Amino acid sequence: MRHRLITATSAIVLALATGASAADISQDGANAIRDNLNHLLPKDIAKSQPVTVKPAGSRYEITYDFAKLLEKVKKQDFEIKGLVPFKMFATPQDSGLWNLEGNNNLNVTGHFGGPDKARTDFTYSIAQMDFTSVFDPAISYLRSGDFSAKDLKISSTTDTESVNASFGDMVYKLSSADSATAGRLDFAANGKFSAFAEQVSGKEMPPIQISADSLDFDAKVNGIAAKDIKEMVLFVLDHADEKQLTKESEAKLKGMLGNAFPLLSSLEETIKLNNLAVTSAVGSGGAKSFGYHFTVDGPSNATRIGVAMDAADVTLDSALVPAGYTAFLPQALDIQFGVPGMDFAAFADEFMKMDFTKSTDDSEKAGQQAAEKLFPGGILRVDFPKVSAKSSVYDVEVSGELEGRVDTQKDYKLNASIVARDYDKTIAAIQELAKTNPDLTQASFGLMMIKGFAKADPDGAQRWDVAVASDGSVSVNGQQIKGPDAPATEEAAPSDETDPSDEAAPSDEATPDETAPSDDAAPSDDATPSEETKP
Repeated sequence: MRHRLITATSAIVLALATGASAADISQDGANAIRDNLNHLLPKDIAKSQPVTVKPAGSRYEITYDFAKLLEKVKKQDFEIKGLVPFKMFATPQDSGLWNLEGNNNLNVTGHFGGPDKARTDFTYSIAQMDFTSVFDPAISYLRSGDFSAKDLKISSTTDTESVNASFGDMVYKLSSADSATAGRLDFAANGKFSAFAEQVSGKEMPPIQISADSLDFDAKVNGIAAKDIKEMVLFVLDHADEKQLTKESEAKLKGMLGNAFPLLSSLEETIKLNNLAVTSAVGSGGAKSFGYHFTVDGPSNATRIGVAMDAADVTLDSALVPAGYTAFLPQALDIQFGVPGMDFAAFADEFMKMDFTKSTDDSEKAGQQAAEKLFPGGILRVDFPKVSAKSSVYDVEVSGELEGRVDTQKDYKLNASIVARDYDKTIAAIQELAKTNPDLTQASFGLMMIKGFAKADPDGAQRWDVAVASDGSVSVNGQQIKGPDAPATEEAAPSDETDPSDEAAPSDEATPDETAPSDDAAPSDDATPSEETKP
C-alpha cells in the first residue's frame, strides 16, 4: 500500500529505520535507503526516482530532487520555479542512532489556484539553512537537534490582497529524555526568530505594518508514546488507499491504539513577541510584550486544556480615540481560560468500540459518539482563573467558572469574582469626563450604585462575588438580587370539540335590540333618592 505525498524530511526519517553501522557504508546500503525513500512515494512519482543516495566516506549523501517530486502536480493549478536539490548527510552510529546534518538554501517563486480558482502568486526564500541532529530509528524521529536559518522571506499576492513577511534569523533546539512512564519519552524545544516584519495591504484596506524585535517560542511534551505512534503512522501509510479495513487489520490497529493511549501526559507551548508594533493609516500601537500560552495537563480521565494570552505596556495612538478617553485604554491585559475535566479515557474506550471495517459514514457517527464521552454527564465547564485589564484609571480582575450542558444553551450556572482596585479613581475619572460628555453622568451614577453591593478586601479593593444559578436566580456577595425564572409553561392547544369562544359569543338568533338592556332594566325616576332619604 502507498500513501499520499509526505514531506521530504519525514520520508528520510522513515527510511533510515533500516539501520546500519559506521562500518557498513556501501553502495548496497545506499541503494537500500534510496529504494525505501522512493517506495514511500506515489507510484507515478517514484518511477522518476526523485531521491538518490550514494556513499560519501563514512556517511551517506541523500539528495532530494523536488522538481521531480512535484512534476506530476497539475500545471494549470500549480507551478513553482527555482527549486534546487536538497541535500543532507546521514552517518550511522554504533549505538544504532544516526547523525543527520545539512546545509541548504531556498529561493522559489510560483503560483497556485485555490478552491475558487483564484490565483495566488508566492515567493519563498531562505538564504541559509543549517542543521545537525540525532535520529532514532526505534521511534522514527529525532532525539535531538540544532537548527538555524538566515534571512527568511515570504510573499503572497492575490487580486485583492498582498502579504509580505520576513525574519532576520532563526535558531531552534530540540532535546529529549526518557519519561517517568516506562517506554515513553519527554521532548523539549525552544528557539527564536529575530527581526520579524510583515506588511498586509489590499484593495479595500490601507497597508498595515506589523513588526517585532523577536519572537521566542518554547514547547514541552511529556510522556509521549513515540514508538507506538510510529507504528500507527506506518500502519496508516500502509493502508491509506483502503476504503475499509479487514477484521485482521482492524484488530491490529486497535491493539496499537490501546498501547498508545494516552498519547501523552502533558503538553505546554509558549510564544512571545517582544516589542510588538502595529502601524496603519488610522494610527499606531504596540506592546512591550505579547504572549500566548497553551497547555494540556492532568490525568487522562480529568484533563484540562488551557489557553492564556497577555500583553504588557500596551500603547495606542489613533485619531479614532478622543484624547479624553486614552486613559481608559488598557495598558496591560491578562486572559486565562480553559476547559477542565475532559475524560479522554472514556473517549478512548468509546473510540475502541468503532467498527473500522464499515463505511466512512458509520465511522464518523461512532467518532461523534466517542467525542460526546469527553464531557462526563454532558456537562461542559469553562474556567477562567484570571481575566484582567489595567490602565492608569482602573485595575479590574475577574475569575470564576461557567458550567452548562453541551446539548443546550439554557441550563447553565456561573460563579465569578470581580475585583476592582482603585475603584474611587475610576469613578472620579468618569465624573471628570462627564463634565464634557453629559451622557456619562448616568454611567458615573451606575458605578456608585454598584459599589453599594461590593465588599472590601483587606487591601482596600472592591469585590463582587456573583452567582448565577441554573434556575436563573442571581446573587451578589450572598444577597439575592434576582429570583428564579418563572417555570416554562406550554400553552394548551384549543380542543377540536369545543371552541371556548363559541359559548361566549352572542348567538345568531339574538338581535342587537334583544341583547341590549331593556327599558325596564334602565334606572327609573323612582329609583332616585327622595328628599327624605337623602342623607
